[in-house]
Amino acid sequence: MRKIKVILYGVGAVGSLIAKFLLEKKGIEIAGAVDIAKDKVGKDLDEVLGIKRKLGLRISPSADKLLSEVKADIAIHTTSSYLKDTYPQIASLIKHGVKVISTCEELSYPFHTEPELAKKLDSLAKKHRTTVLGTGINPGFLMDTLVITLTAPCQKIEKIEAKRVMNAATRRLPFQKKIGAGLTVKEFRQKIESKQITGHVGLEQSVAMIADALAWKLDKITADSVEPVIARKTEESNDIHVKVGQAAGLRQKAKGIAKNKEVIALDFQAYIGAEEEYDAIAIKGVPNINQKVQPCVHGDLGTIAMVVNAIPKVVKAAPGLLTMKDLPVPSAALEDMRKYVSL
Repeated sequence: MRKIKVILYGVGAVGSLIAKFLLEKKGIEIAGAVDIAKDKVGKDLDEVLGIKRKLGLRISPSADKLLSEVKADIAIHTTSSYLKDTYPQIASLIKHGVKVISTCEELSYPFHTEPELAKKLDSLAKKHRTTVLGTGINPGFLMDTLVITLTAPCQKIEKIEAKRVMNAATRRLPFQKKIGAGLTVKEFRQKIESKQITGHVGLEQSVAMIADALAWKLDKITADSVEPVIARKTEESNDIHVKVGQAAGLRQKAKGIAKNKEVIALDFQAYIGAEEEYDAIAIKGVPNINQKVQPCVHGDLGTIAMVVNAIPKVVKAAPGLLTMKDLPVPSAALEDMRKYVSL
């Protein structure tokens, strides 16, 4: 049985980590890579990844160019959080009949915020008989797919709450900058307003996915303003020094409202110096369910695993734009990847 052929669309921080993990897996082969960064185009992939193993793959600036030269079963797409930015990239992959797994947060459940683009992607994927999935650790699992799974033993549900608290000191520098760590409160608010930092993307999508899985008709989904978590004492990571009174990171909430009641509440916190890290889900119903994962699941490691472990399920999936709730129960793919599919 031949290997599953994968191309990488985006070889930045997350894309590079995924690439290195793919190189450890049996039954899978990286067939090419795409990136538009000037410092990467034309370079050998092994050089960009900083590994000694020679791969013989040169990074292309164009998916169309690459896919006219090589055949691939699936593309791992890691470029942007927003569907408006990623739509042309994903569409170019679909038109070559390549299945797509993307870390684009809005793509995890785009029917709420980008319904027209979602409809176009779904139609295009079905036309070319391919599949598109947006996933990651969050959105993609902890505050939506895991929540949905934990509702299975419930006879009745009144309210669902999920909370993620992360110590950002353990994360890479780009993430720490993304959450505004080390900025003054004024700088933090200015950068949020100018969208130089975006905070967490995906909470609204997670609320919508949970509601849809439960067939709940929400009156509205609200996302609170991104707020800084103010350092009460000096905090440090390997890269950032946070003074008392500065932003150590951020907090953001999203809610699902039905019949004037808050039925879904998500709370995301990421800041340098969090004393306790955890992922917690509380379901008020019959029976009540309370689940706490401590410490919280590592974001980068979890995202890499979610993407790679989804490959066999997406390869076997029906055509169209799918979400994590549409696939079989997620699971690790620890063995030769060919054992999970039939090519």
